[in-house]
Amino acid sequence: MRVIAITGATGGIAQEIVKGLDADDKLIVLGRSKERLEVLYRHRPQTTCLAVDLTDDASMTTAIETIYQELGQIDIFINNAGYGDFSTFDSYTSDQIRAMFEVNTFATMTFARLVGQKMAKRGQGHIINIASMAGLIASAKSSVYSATKFAVIGFSNALRLELAGKNVYVTTVNPGPIATKFFDLADPSGDYLKSVDKFTLQPDYVAKKILAIFGKPKRELNMPFALAATHKLYTLFPNISDFLARKVFNYK
Repeated sequence: MRVIAITGATGGIAQEIVKGLDADDKLIVLGRSKERLEVLYRHRPQTTCLAVDLTDDASMTTAIETIYQELGQIDIFINNAGYGDFSTFDSYTSDQIRAMFEVNTFATMTFARLVGQKMAKRGQGHIINIASMAGLIASAKSSVYSATKFAVIGFSNALRLELAGKNVYVTTVNPGPIATKFFDLADPSGDYLKSVDKFTLQPDYVAKKILAIFGKPKRELNMPFALAATHKLYTLFPNISDFLARKVFNYK
């Protein structure tokens, strides 16, 4: 029996991950609306729904303390909550930038710190941070979103080193575009999603890849293969990659 917690649990990836869990896994789903979570997961046994405010440290701390008081452990914690907005760099307000960092970056860091401490004390656990290929390869009109995900990856890489001797694994998952409601906000027109159709992943595929690494010392999971290979080229030939990203592959 494993205890698995996941944030952003109303999202498409989370719902597909839950479908692939063992029947005896204890599941904690976290999101803004407890009522919506209860509707989504009412048919799954051994599931606890918790409302959490990702902009409030006290709310996140209370959620983690509640889980440990009731279940005593978390085996796998998935930081899945996040959103994007593909606008030009000069169209954001400072408040909009801070808001995206609050959810995409600071909440991930807070949960990872709180859970990481307890997993280290127990000597077992796995933290999975859902980042993005945008955190490895920046592109036009993703300046703020990419920055939030670059930060998550950097934090995760350092956290992995600090927890390595405690038998606690830290994995970043870096998918390309996924056919979920994420793009309702990030790409309201639908034009970008259409232009990258050949790279677009289905949420059930992403979920299967994530489920396959549960409890394994996987450093990062990059997908699809074409974008993972592009990242390698980006690292080796940054100037050429910048040119291609600006002139050839600028789909936004």
